Amino acid sequence: MRRKGGRRREADGQDGGAVEEVLDELYAMPPSGFVSHREERAAAARTAGRKEDARRIHAARRPTLAAWAANLLARSRPEETRRFLELGQALREAHRTLDAAGLRELSAQRRHIVSVLSGQAARLAGEAGQRLSQAARREVESTLRAVLADPDAADRWAGARLVVSLTPPSDFTADVAPTEAAPRAPSRATPGTPGKDELAERRRGRRDELARAEREAGRAEERLRDARAERTDAQEALRRTDDALDRARRTVTAAEERLREAREELDRAEGERRGAGERDRETAAAVTGAEREARASARRAERLATRAR
Repeated sequence: MRRKGGRRREADGQDGGAVEEVLDELYAMPPSGFVSHREERAAAARTAGRKEDARRIHAARRPTLAAWAANLLARSRPEETRRFLELGQALREAHRTLDAAGLRELSAQRRHIVSVLSGQAARLAGEAGQRLSQAARREVESTLRAVLADPDAADRWAGARLVVSLTPPSDFTADVAPTEAAPRAPSRATPGTPGKDELAERRRGRRDELARAEREAGRAEERLRDARAERTDAQEALRRTDDALDRARRTVTAAEERLREAREELDRAEGERRGAGERDRETAAAVTGAEREARASARRAERLATRAR
């Protein structure tokens, strides 16, 4: 969903609106091109002297494929997004008021719309050239359930800049409506044998334990994906740094070669100047000698002419 409002110029010359546009642009594109495009935009901001803008752009983290698909859904289906957010608000209100009938009805809507929206996200991703695996689609569904359960998650998804998929809180069960507690039947268990209530309690305990383990496994998987994405970013940054270092080394080598050639040219010029100076001194001495000889010859000629009279 696009953010409202025009561009704004910060007091220090940074363009906050431009940064928001760049971030929207980044999170709208497939994750495969995120890092290179981010660095291009950050470099452009640095070249323009917008250091804080460049820092904010460079700090943007690449989303996982499932998070990007959820972002894409929020951006591409604004009307469905609005209705889904309203459904989440209604579900949370039903939980607060313990409206069993309303909760059952909304839960049915929830199951249907989560399935429909996750399918839309998969189709949108496919149209953008990115196929969602079943695991990625489950992550999209997890994000959508979290949006229904948690207003903070709803706000984050509406911003369309998720980095990882979201997980609904463990105490929110949108599929189960509260009902009146049925009276317990008397237990007919024989002494030393667990009764039905005890067995049911054990089963519930195992299910709860399994659910906690699955949630923890999901969080661990998210952390793993996040760490892998961070490592990919770091490797990409290292590659760019190596390329820049190679270019700098080539520039230095070329400059050193030009400096060596210039010094050789300077040595040749200085040698030629010394030779020219030496020739100048020699010719000056020759001129001086020739002038003395010419004056002496002129005097001799004058004396001979005088005697001949």
